[in-house]
Amino acid sequence: MIKAVIFDLDNTLIDFVKMKKLAVEAAIDAMIDNGLKMEKKKAFKLMFKLYNAYGWEYQKIFGVFLKEATGKVDYKILAAGIVGYKRIKEGLIYPYPGTIDTLTKLKKNYKLAIVSDAPRIQAWTRLVSMNMQDMFDYVITFNDTHVKKPGLAPYKLALKKLNVKSNETVMIGDCYKRDMAPARRLGMMTVFAKYGESKSKGKADYIINDISELLKII
Repeated sequence: MIKAVIFDLDNTLIDFVKMKKLAVEAAIDAMIDNGLKMEKKKAFKLMFKLYNAYGWEYQKIFGVFLKEATGKVDYKILAAGIVGYKRIKEGLIYPYPGTIDTLTKLKKNYKLAIVSDAPRIQAWTRLVSMNMQDMFDYVITFNDTHVKKPGLAPYKLALKKLNVKSNETVMIGDCYKRDMAPARRLGMMTVFAKYGESKSKGKADYIINDISELLKII
């Protein structure tokens, strides 16, 4: 009998990649307007190369970008990039269609939790921005275990906090390697969020194209 549902956050509940791309594009436009001598397309490509190397939550990425692109950090350009990024980011954090309704219905009968690699403040900022901060019984972030997925520690902590067994739990996420594989190892039911950004391949008990389909599975 299912008693709890664990969610990944980025690209499962929110369209994080879309937000990131649009915010980075705005940052690059702002930096170019303030003196960055670099083609926009080339700058965009370099920025995501650095994100992939340093991590998508790395807070000093614009400084690293300027050093890589120009050999130094011009603080006028740096500030322009940060402001441009934040202005767009704040207005683009929103849940996938049907998310709030689905969570509201699930919360009536199940314990809900999040397991995310995001730092604690970033995860909570996103939840508050979407008015989802009270939807979950527990929010497990990188700060709680200092282990990133597909490590098992975040999942084990979630099970402990929820006070449920793995076979009483459903895990939904957009990445087979980081979400589905560890959950399967622990014996959870797995649901792959195909609507997310991940193009990874692997095994899951169910595949959904819309978060509302969860209501038919559980």
